[in-house]
Amino acid sequence: MFRTKTSTLLSHSLRHHNHVLIVHVRTKKTHWSLIKKKIHPKDKALEHFDDFYGSVFGKKWKSLRLALLSPHKYIAVVNNFGDSEKVSQELEWLGAMNIRKVVEANLQKAKELTDENNIQELDKKIKKLLLSDENKSDTKKENVEYVEKASLHESLLEAEHDESRLIDPEANSNIGGLYQFIPATELHGKSEWIPESQHYQYYEENSDFPINILNEESPLNIPSQLQVFTFDRGDFSPFPHPRSGASKVSDYYLMDGGSILPVFALDLKLGDRVLDMCSAPGGKALATLQTLLPESLVCNDIQESRIKKIHNVMSEYISDYQSWGSRLMFTQINARHINEPDVYNKILVDVPCTNDRHSLENDENNMFKPTRAKERLQLPEIQADILKTALMNISVGGTVVYSTCSLSPIQNDGVVKMALKKIWEETNHQIVVKYVFFNQK
Repeated sequence: MFRTKTSTLLSHSLRHHNHVLIVHVRTKKTHWSLIKKKIHPKDKALEHFDDFYGSVFGKKWKSLRLALLSPHKYIAVVNNFGDSEKVSQELEWLGAMNIRKVVEANLQKAKELTDENNIQELDKKIKKLLLSDENKSDTKKENVEYVEKASLHESLLEAEHDESRLIDPEANSNIGGLYQFIPATELHGKSEWIPESQHYQYYEENSDFPINILNEESPLNIPSQLQVFTFDRGDFSPFPHPRSGASKVSDYYLMDGGSILPVFALDLKLGDRVLDMCSAPGGKALATLQTLLPESLVCNDIQESRIKKIHNVMSEYISDYQSWGSRLMFTQINARHINEPDVYNKILVDVPCTNDRHSLENDENNMFKPTRAKERLQLPEIQADILKTALMNISVGGTVVYSTCSLSPIQNDGVVKMALKKIWEETNHQIVVKYVFFNQK
């Protein structure tokens, strides 16, 4: 205020006197040593990751850390509401590859390799059968010895059973990998942070209920109409900025490579009714529409500003989206309060999270600001509530895909475990956990 008033007085003085007055204003500069010592939120994020993820992932953390600090690996989702064939051809000329074609080729190679291994195994069995007549007498003798040893082993087990209970190695087979995570120990030297271990131990207690895990790994199904391009591994070449063609919509949508995986995991089929619970900024919703499969898609988010972001994306890529009626709808509801059971058979739960890469790149809106410590530590509860709501609303036989932009085992397996525990305690719903894999090698 002092400088503003001074400036006004000087101006008034010059109007009454024909003097030329030059004023030097000296501003106080921050010493370079203070600038160097200042710790930014992204620096705190890296310290946190080094401490926490280092203890969780061990030697693998070095590679994961390098990946997080490396340039983004972008993909281009071709807009099927524009000139998709021409755009796909242009992307191939740039040297980009169609992910679906690469995956299909790799799956075919894997199948051929499996078939070859099966043939070799069958050949061994045939040879063994042909030799069985020659070794018949020896085999009979071996069988007698085996029965005798088995009987002795059984008697020993019965005797031991009287003294102590035997542990059945298959008894907990339905629990699977969700309980293999052991939380990290307390973080040290972070006085402005709430100790992580106190927060994580809460989840350690949720191991007293069954989880039905489908152990068969299933490859991600990439719909035939979804054209997704990227450059080869190690090639971080940037895509040109999307252009608008004769249809006046942009050619393709650029997004981080990992962000397309939840859409693949939805395993979309013709006629699906899809809910995107935390939809902004709208990239995954747009990719869902590019499959041309859903009967309806509801894009939900909690704030009006976030809903506007989704509208901006849709208007850029689908010129007449506002006339789609019930096929594309927008709602502004707290995802934890959605109550529409059996309406949707596919629900995407891409929850708010620490967003690890963003936390390492930008100080603005960073979850590791001291003022957001409480908010950050409340994330798992919020995430678990949103996932629970999705599980309560999904129709029988439907699919819920849970995803984050974080490596934290608590925000991933920990949240899944907590939501399943709540479902188990409060309902009679039967939930099956299914793992999918994506191989682009």
